[in-house]
Parts: sequence; C-alpha cells; structure tokens
Amino acid sequence: MARVTQDEVRTALGGVIEPESGRSITDLGMVKGLVVNDGNVGFAMEVPADKGQAMEPVRKAAEDAVNALSGVLSVTAVLTAHKPAGSEAPKAASPAHPSQKEGRDGIPGIKHIVAVASGKGGVGKSTTATNIALALAGLGQRVALLDADIYGPSAPRLLGLSGKPETDGKKLWPKEAYGIKAMSIGLLIEEDQPMVWRGPMVQSALEQMLRQVEWGEVDVMIVDMPPGTGDAQLTLTQRAPLAGAVIVSTPQDLSLIDARKGLNMFKKVDVPILGIVENMSHFTCPNCGHRTDVFSHGGARDEATSLGVPFLGEIPLDIRIRETSDGGYPIVAAEPDGPHAESYRVIARVVLDSIDDNSRAAPKIVIQ
Repeated sequence: MARVTQDEVRTALGGVIEPESGRSITDLGMVKGLVVNDGNVGFAMEVPADKGQAMEPVRKAAEDAVNALSGVLSVTAVLTAHKPAGSEAPKAASPAHPSQKEGRDGIPGIKHIVAVASGKGGVGKSTTATNIALALAGLGQRVALLDADIYGPSAPRLLGLSGKPETDGKKLWPKEAYGIKAMSIGLLIEEDQPMVWRGPMVQSALEQMLRQVEWGEVDVMIVDMPPGTGDAQLTLTQRAPLAGAVIVSTPQDLSLIDARKGLNMFKKVDVPILGIVENMSHFTCPNCGHRTDVFSHGGARDEATSLGVPFLGEIPLDIRIRETSDGGYPIVAAEPDGPHAESYRVIARVVLDSIDDNSRAAPKIVIQ
C-alpha cells in the first residue's frame, strides 16, 4: 500500500473549515509542524489561547480528514496556543548574557516537582521513577507521576493503566493507580503508535500535560524525564519549578558518561541535584545465590563522590523488578515488605528530606 504524501495531507486539511471565519485552517495558517513519516502523520493547530476549547471540534475534524486518506496509519493533531497580536514577545537570550525569561510559574496545587533523569535510555529510569513515586506515597505523601517521555512513554504499562483520561474540553483528569495520580502521552495514543513530532510539538504537549491537567493537591510530583539533554529536557527545566533532580545510571562507564552530561545540564539551569541512583547495580542468582556484577559495580557511587553530590543507593538487576514492571504492578506495590521496596523507600526518604519547602525562582540560562 502506497504511503500518504505531505501534499495529500495538506489538501485534506484544506477542506477543514474554521467556523467563525468560514475559511480553511490551511488558508488561515493554523497548521504548523506537519510531519509525514511512513504513513504516520503529526501536526499542530495554532489557535488563540482563549479559543482552545471551542477549537477542539475543528482539531478532531482535521484529524478525521487525514485519517480518511489512503495510506495513513496514524494521525496525531494537537492544539497549541499563541498570544494575541500586540502582546510582548519573549526576548532571545544574548550569547554573552543570561536569558531574562522567567516562565516557570508554580503549578496550582503542586508543592514540589522532582525530575528523575538519565543521560541515556535503557538504564531503568522509568522503573526507578515509578517506584520512587510509589515509595513516596507509602510515606504518606500525595504523589503524582508525570511521564514526560513523549517518544517512549512507559507509565501506562508500568502502572497497568489504559483508556483515555476524562476531560471537560478544557482540562484532563489524571488516571490513578496504587494511590498515585498519573498522566502520560501514552494514555492519549495507541501503545504501538510512533510519535513523529518535531520539537515545538513536543514542547506544546509537555506544557499541556503540566498545566492543563487537573492535578488537585499534590505534595510531590515525580517527572519521568526523557533520556538525554535535548529540547524536551530544556523545556521542562525552564517551564517547571523543579525542586531537584535525581540522576539514574548503571555502574558501567558508558552510562556514567551520559549521566554526567544529564547532571551538568541541571546544574547549568540551577536545579539542585538530589543525588545519583545506581540501577542494575548487581545480579544475584535466585538459584545458587552467586553474585555477578553484570555492569560493573560502584561506578555511580564513585561518580557521586567525585562530583560532590549525594549517592542515593543501589537497586539490583532482579527478575522480580522486571516481572512486576512488565505486569503493571511495580515492585513497591506488589511486594511492599520486600527488600527491593525498602531500597526504593530509602531513596524516597532522602528525596523527601532534601527538597526545599520554599518555591524556587526560575533558572537563568547562560548560552556560551
């Protein structure tokens, strides 16, 4: 089957009419960031900030129009808001001076936001973030988990969640599992649907999940950050008033190199480093009890010492952590009295003791 082309998508979108003006959304220049990749289509619709709710039917019509085309496998359309003409535009950062942009207002109802990050994928960051969130809930905290990994969302599988969140047309309501609230782009799309968005669309989606979700009263929000140090990470560190960051790494040198980059990114934007977790620290055979340091051992502890940041603890490479994660029943919830749950609780206690009670000012980013 031939895949759809960008011209075909634009033609289909040209038939979608914005009711107030009676003109097509393409003639109005509303379609932004159109991406067509092997049958998967993504685009944003830029609308006035005060018309977001009213434009939802138009967004749906645009999505349906593209979905009806031959060769389309998936369609994702999001609404993005722009300021009215005449509003003050943000000033670009000078190469030699800090940015004066102070866009990190607090999120109503949320006391503390903690990022869980890694410099690379495959180190168990999402599993660690989810179990820390559950451990914090077990310590009596009201907890939310924001899965900010747009390209590889894990929270729905880890927490056994399915189905789209409820909405009133203006805000989404988070899902709940094991005593915590959760939101993920994975709840809005099919599990096997690829995300082919460019940076601006990712930024808009992250902003909406932060500020257009009815989180309610939350003591600690854990943000499962995307791996790496790119656009999405900078968006979150600039837009969210982070109380601190937890860095997850395996003990091996290759992972630690990337973890160091992630750590330095947070330092550059003035976000406190709460500590480093050594994940997959060692493997103990469940049959004979023999211990093997599959990815070496102690590297993250040594790195924490050399960088002068706290070492939060070791989490082993264990089949029960993997089984419970894949089964949507994380180890802290599945075996709360077990040794692995206690390891996560130790980390959670340190995080809780470390986060500042006062709201933090926005960071100033220096481009050198």
